[in-house]
Amino acid sequence: MKAVRCAEGHVHVAEVERPSGEGVRVRIASAGICGSDLHLLAAGYPITANLGHEMAGIAENGQAVAIEPLAVCGECPACAAGAYHHCALGAFAITLGLGRDGGMAEEVIVPERCLVPLPAGLSAKDACLAEPIAVAVHGIARAGVRPGDRLAVVGGGSIGLSAVAVARGMGLPVALAARHDAQRLAGERLGATADPAGEHEVVIDCAGTSESIAQAVRLARTGGTVLTLATYWGGLELPAFEVAAKELKIVASSSYARNGAVRDIDIAASLLAGNPRIAETIISHRLPLEAASEAFDLARDRTSGAIKVVLEP
Repeated sequence: MKAVRCAEGHVHVAEVERPSGEGVRVRIASAGICGSDLHLLAAGYPITANLGHEMAGIAENGQAVAIEPLAVCGECPACAAGAYHHCALGAFAITLGLGRDGGMAEEVIVPERCLVPLPAGLSAKDACLAEPIAVAVHGIARAGVRPGDRLAVVGGGSIGLSAVAVARGMGLPVALAARHDAQRLAGERLGATADPAGEHEVVIDCAGTSESIAQAVRLARTGGTVLTLATYWGGLELPAFEVAAKELKIVASSSYARNGAVRDIDIAASLLAGNPRIAETIISHRLPLEAASEAFDLARDRTSGAIKVVLEP
């Protein structure tokens, strides 16, 4: 079968053996390109697995599913507590598309616990978005957002727009500070205002730079919360004087897990099913698996209007 692999920082489509072993076979319908994929490739990180941790498809029983790409042990203290994204096996080992084969392929075999049955009305071609939206669901819950809070989001990529979608799904007002016109327009379609002026109870940094965190701190009201939802690949300089003077709470968030009996990714799938505009807005490009190299180039070029580029095997 065909799958997307990387070599020396470049992606290519290769012929590989069909997956085998324990688990559920899923025929992939959609696989999104994440910013972390681009960063790891640029850094020359040695990934020997099929790429792709944002994925959805059709299970062997015919059920349309998204896939939570965490193949955890299920037995360590973190897993038992529902915080399985901190599984003792380690982030690299448990993540599909990094330590295990991911979804940029015609098929993948995953543990049954990774399956996310899709609600009625949600197509597997859109459900790869459940993964990035789950990131926003998890982070916004950690930030302790309350009814009536005013939110601002810094960064208009797929995680920033996912945060907008989650906040609007909660009925909260949200303003978006985005760099590119396509991102600003997408935010408006999802219900965000384009002017983040003023002070906000919760500000979410989804850009991951020292400049964006400084902007988030400026936008937060005294006593407010700054949520770091981005990945800070280049490190971070924090405007500590202003953080202290405003007595801000800095809340870090990573990945997704389970809150009580409900997984963040199940909430994300329900949100997608209830609001088709989310997928219509965030997915900007769809390309066949064979065009993976072109798709990655497109995803790197935000000036082209790309937000979420999706491969469809």
